Amino acid sequence: MQFYLCAIALSAALLASACATTPRIVAPVSAAEVGELSAGSGYLKGYLASADLPDSLALLPPPPAEGSAAQAGDDAAFRMLTALQGTPRGALAVQDVNLLFPKAAETFTCSLGLPISEEETPNLNMLLRRTLADAGQATSRAKVKYKRTRPFVVFKAPTCTPLLEAELMKDGSYPSGHSAVGWAWALELAEIAPEREDLLLQRGRAFSQSRGICGAHWKSDIEAGRLIGAATLARLHANPVFVAQMEAARLEVARARARGAAPVIDCGAETSALATSSMLAP
Repeated sequence: MQFYLCAIALSAALLASACATTPRIVAPVSAAEVGELSAGSGYLKGYLASADLPDSLALLPPPPAEGSAAQAGDDAAFRMLTALQGTPRGALAVQDVNLLFPKAAETFTCSLGLPISEEETPNLNMLLRRTLADAGQATSRAKVKYKRTRPFVVFKAPTCTPLLEAELMKDGSYPSGHSAVGWAWALELAEIAPEREDLLLQRGRAFSQSRGICGAHWKSDIEAGRLIGAATLARLHANPVFVAQMEAARLEVARARARGAAPVIDCGAETSALATSSMLAP
């Protein structure tokens, strides 16, 4: 018995020593500390090195071939979704184009039920900003390989962001980077606030669907983007800084709810706008 008790005491001492010598990871919340992808862009570096990003070229099949049934489905979805331009849902799609913070932080405010900001939820804000880079960059290999022409070019149709059309024409359509980002955001927020999971995932789906409403992406681009967003989040869970920031963000959300924080934007209008496209693919 004495030997047994000594063994327990020794194990406890070793565990305490290990915990004392293992440094606690504190994820940065300062943009200056993280750094930008390119100076002055406003987009911060992600958590993952380029070699650690999911390989979109390996994960995705080629985009639908011309004349295929899948392409016919893309064509039909284009017509249905772009018909919403000029409606309140179209106006929300225009807002969803903007990936720059602090404005982009509003995207999930209503579905989360809390405001997201650098001041009030710095870890959550940083989590979204850095995940944006990882999910967006993860689409690059397939985009470069396939160089798929965007639907508004094929149909010679207007988009909801005419000032961005020239830039969009230079970038491949498949898969959708916005879709990858929005779905990665929705998934990580659903982990942080599981009690709001359905609302957050619905908003993530709508965020990517907005790219179809704007005429910037085909249905299959959007669906492929969601897959890359999910793959990116899975890869991020092996990154210790990301994991630490997720935990810090979870505590921020709990504290914000405890003090009664609430959105300051018109969530009723957003809900009404989203209802008009909830039954449309993708």
